[in-house]
Amino acid sequence: MIVQLLVALLGVAIIARTVLSAVRTFVVPRGENDRLSRYLFLAVRRAFNLVARPSRPYAERDRVMAYYGPIALMLLPAFWLVLLVLGFGLIYWSLGMPMTLALEVSGSSLLTLGFFRPDVDYGDITSFVEAALGLALVALLISYLPTIYGAFSRRELQVSLLEVRADSPPSPIVMITRMHRLRGLGALHDMWEAWERWFAEVEETHSSLPVLVFYRSQQPSQSWVNAAGAIMDSAAIVRSAVAIPMDVQADLAIRAGYLALRRICGFFRIPFDANPSPDDPISIDRARFERALDVLAEAGVPIVADRDQAWRDFAGWRVNYDAVLRALERLTMAPTPWWDRPMRSAWETDDPGNGHRPVVEDDELVAVGPRAGG
Repeated sequence: MIVQLLVALLGVAIIARTVLSAVRTFVVPRGENDRLSRYLFLAVRRAFNLVARPSRPYAERDRVMAYYGPIALMLLPAFWLVLLVLGFGLIYWSLGMPMTLALEVSGSSLLTLGFFRPDVDYGDITSFVEAALGLALVALLISYLPTIYGAFSRRELQVSLLEVRADSPPSPIVMITRMHRLRGLGALHDMWEAWERWFAEVEETHSSLPVLVFYRSQQPSQSWVNAAGAIMDSAAIVRSAVAIPMDVQADLAIRAGYLALRRICGFFRIPFDANPSPDDPISIDRARFERALDVLAEAGVPIVADRDQAWRDFAGWRVNYDAVLRALERLTMAPTPWWDRPMRSAWETDDPGNGHRPVVEDDELVAVGPRAGG
């Protein structure tokens, strides 16, 4: 009797933990890092990493990883259903059924198949509860998918629009020179406002719907992480090195960006320094920064005279988001960022005869970093 009671309590604990996992993942409107969901996503990610090895071309890795988020999401309810079958199976066993029959009855009840009827005391009530939970999980997934794809569509609209101004993968140098050439740098103000709102929405959706982090853009050269980095770097370059009147909206865009990336990293338990020193090292070295300023100057963009101070100011901005940006690049297998690719201005990427030509060839697209977590 004691053993049966303990087994029944174990079954109830498994059921309760599974329902809590579903509620935290699908219902609670905030970033809840559920352990059961994390285990599944990590296991699926390891399987995908075996296929999308660093030795393979980026285009092949991108095609493989495009399925990671959707497959992991579809496997999650199946994982929960298996746990519910096990939990209710233990309860049926504690009520007097053989274990094999208990699991068969549990599976039949959960999926509302009706193959078996639990012919034990309290069996019908237990079966009704199990069937209701199974239907609820399926209903949650069905209602969850439109929310996922709605948020994905809104995110990707801005990422796609960025290609018009910054090419793909996006480059701050291309964007600044193109805006200077076409509309003047004062037009950047509207972009900073639009991207501040974009960062706020990405923070909310990608921490409450974390699978979105792994949903890749339709084009291999596009990535929401690259887009975020390009916008913040553009604002940091303009604020530190371009000789135009100060626009506080650029500061707000940078702040909105690094707060969003930090909170997403916090959800995935990626460590970072919340209070970095302006003198801390960053991924971009002084030589690459100087090259960027040379390209801007050659394209006619007014550059400040004191480049030493410009470098200190740029590094002071960049240090706020450098670590989290690089971590998310590795996590999502994003393409090579702008500072590790040849730097070109909009004058070089625009074809006078046909308007535009691709900036990056397929062999230039390389996923960032050899490692990635789930």
